[in-house]
Amino acid sequence: MIKIIRLILCICLLAGCHPSANSVFSVTDDASYSASLSENGQYALVSTANNGVLWWDLKASQLKYHWQHGNKASKNDDNSVFDTAISANAHYAATLSNSSLVIWNIQSGKSIGWWSLPASAQSVAIANNAQTLVGLIDGSVMSLAPEKNLIKFLGHNERVSSVSISADGQRALTGSNDGSVILWQAQTGQPIQQWQLESRLSKVQLNQRGSLSFVSDIKGHAYIYHNDTGAQQSQLAINRRQMTFSSARFIHQDKQLITGSPSKEIILWDTKTGKKQTTRQIQLTKNSQNRGAVVYSIASDENQNIISISNQGLVETWGNLK
Repeated sequence: MIKIIRLILCICLLAGCHPSANSVFSVTDDASYSASLSENGQYALVSTANNGVLWWDLKASQLKYHWQHGNKASKNDDNSVFDTAISANAHYAATLSNSSLVIWNIQSGKSIGWWSLPASAQSVAIANNAQTLVGLIDGSVMSLAPEKNLIKFLGHNERVSSVSISADGQRALTGSNDGSVILWQAQTGQPIQQWQLESRLSKVQLNQRGSLSFVSDIKGHAYIYHNDTGAQQSQLAINRRQMTFSSARFIHQDKQLITGSPSKEIILWDTKTGKKQTTRQIQLTKNSQNRGAVVYSIASDENQNIISISNQGLVETWGNLK
């Protein structure tokens, strides 16, 4: 009997067995380009290939809004939304296409601003006051909001692949293909801190207060920095040659970092030590043609249950990961 148990354990280890999600909910059967979860995991913003942009109330299991991105007056605008963002207070949302940005008011469900962009867009983030950050292919960053002056940040030499903004809209974090990461004063465009990684950036993320920065490149170098001093708090203990992150969020009073990858993985990290605490793998749909799955966004609800959304159109609730 003991030999059988040992054999089962060995098979599980070799196969990479992971606990399944507590619950799974499908928000679309269509192909999706991007999805974001609100800070508490109550809402989901999903960009689909053929059905526009969807706003879901996950607690009520209800599709609340069905939006179409784009300026109807412009026939040349590419309306395919490839990046999305939700403010920490869930009052505003942003949808980003290659050439335009739309900001949405969640209470009314209506657009409050449409902007044509001067260069191809790469990434978007939005604050509680609707202050929005857009990374562009020419290495510049645009900071804008309804009825406010546009500010352009200049500091990167190549495309800005990832952006993040603090909840109050005061601090902005940007990462580029040139390996540089810059922390900005979002209202003025003045640099506060700058770090240099070995390869092009895959993900940057601020905590809500803007006091901590998570930065990672495509070769698996990932760090957490103190923004006031610029000092490194920890380096994630990654024991692979390469590791790319598709999503990240500080949770549980910034004691933990939860990350998602383009290869189905969800990983919980200790922010002080950088040590991995636990791992999960999202599931594939029955009709999926790919073995991999991208974790688009992760959140933690009021009960500290982890929630994820993927390119499979699935919202998975994992419980309290320890």
